This record gives sequence, C-alpha cells and structure tokens, in this order.
Amino acid sequence: MKPQILEDIGKKPLNGPPRSAPMADYGTLRSKRVLDPIDRFSEILFGLIMVLTVTCSLSVTGADRRSVHTMLLAAIGCNLAWGIIDAMFYLMACMSERGHKYKLLQRVRRSADAAAGRHIIASAMPPLLASLLPLPDLERLRRRLVQMPDPAGQRWLTLHDWYASFWVFLLVFLSTFPLVIPFIVIHQPSLALRVSNGIGIIMLFVLGYAFGRHAGKNPWGIGVAMVALGVAMVGLTIRLGG
Repeated sequence: MKPQILEDIGKKPLNGPPRSAPMADYGTLRSKRVLDPIDRFSEILFGLIMVLTVTCSLSVTGADRRSVHTMLLAAIGCNLAWGIIDAMFYLMACMSERGHKYKLLQRVRRSADAAAGRHIIASAMPPLLASLLPLPDLERLRRRLVQMPDPAGQRWLTLHDWYASFWVFLLVFLSTFPLVIPFIVIHQPSLALRVSNGIGIIMLFVLGYAFGRHAGKNPWGIGVAMVALGVAMVGLTIRLGG
C-alpha cells in the first residue's frame, strides 16, 4: 500500500503556502468512506466463505434439529470470532500504515539533499503518477513536506480507525445470517441446505459482479467466475464429508 499522505498532497494545488496540519491529522486525509470497495468485498467474501464451509459440513443424512442447532451455533460463533480477529488485524494495519507515513515524512525532511528527497517521494508514489509529475512540481511537493510544522505527537489510532474496524467486524459477522436463516425457517435439513447454498451462490455472483464493475472488467464474467468458485468450494466441501 503506497503512503496516502503523498497522494493526498499531490492532489492539491502545488502553488500557495503549505498547509498547516498537525501530524495527528494526516491519517484523516484519506477518503471519507469508512472502507474502500475492495475492503468491503473482501470482508463479505471472507465471511461468506467461512459460513459456507460450516453449513456444508452438515451431513443431511439423518440430521435432526439438534445437529442443525449445533451447526447454527458453530456458524455464528465462527464468524463472530473471525470478525473480531479481522477487526484487530485492520487496526494493526492502520497503525502500521500511519507509522510508515510518519517515517516517510521524516526521511524526506532529513534527506541529505533535494535530489534524495525527491527520490524518496517518487518511490512512494504509484509509478505512473511519478513518471507524469514534472521535476519542478516534484520539488515543490518536497518543499511543502519539508516546510510542514513538526508534529506535536503521534497517535496510534484515530476514532475513524475504530469506527472502520467495527464495520469490518459487522461485514464478517452479518454475512453469516443470509445463509443460516434457511435452517431456522425450514425444518427439512436437506432442503434448507440447498436453499442456503443457493443464497450463497447468489451472494457470490453479486460480489463478483460488483468487483468486476469496480475493477473495470466484465462484471458478468467476473460474477460467473465467482459463482464457479463458490460451486467448486461447496462441492469440494460436501465431497470431503460435509
């Protein structure tokens, strides 16, 4: 992940006085969206795969309400635990990214000469953007970074980070329920399993379609490919004894 601070500053006009912002505010220069689309897709897909693995482990032959109840508790408990773990990983990634930004800024400010500072900035940018940025603009960007006031302090995590981690937890945990509801309302385990798998396949297609649109690819093709992956996963799980 490229340091966002350089991309955010690069989007602003390079003329005029440098922006005065405490270092603690640098983490808020990102998009106002809680999670990026890729983050949302991956979290929902992760939760979906987890719950499909649990539901398909149910042997419908001779299954009774007790075994279905045990499976439901396992599915909900599994995604609850992994939602918490994934939220913790998200917070760790936020701390790592913020620390890297701070370290990068200090490297630019402490560089031995202007050329070294420009090289650090260009290395942190996407290659295409760095190749299109003229040398004078890159130098003005370096000067703006150097002229920024010294940070008063460095916060490990912001309120936005905690809020986003909560959404990570929700996306993983809530993805459980569309697939377990059939087992609650349908009393025949084999039919409930088929309905649950059908819902999972539909969700996989929707995720693939949305991902394809975001990535600029054929959404229908990506959706079908995601369904094929889901069908293969469900079939493999059942084949192995689910």
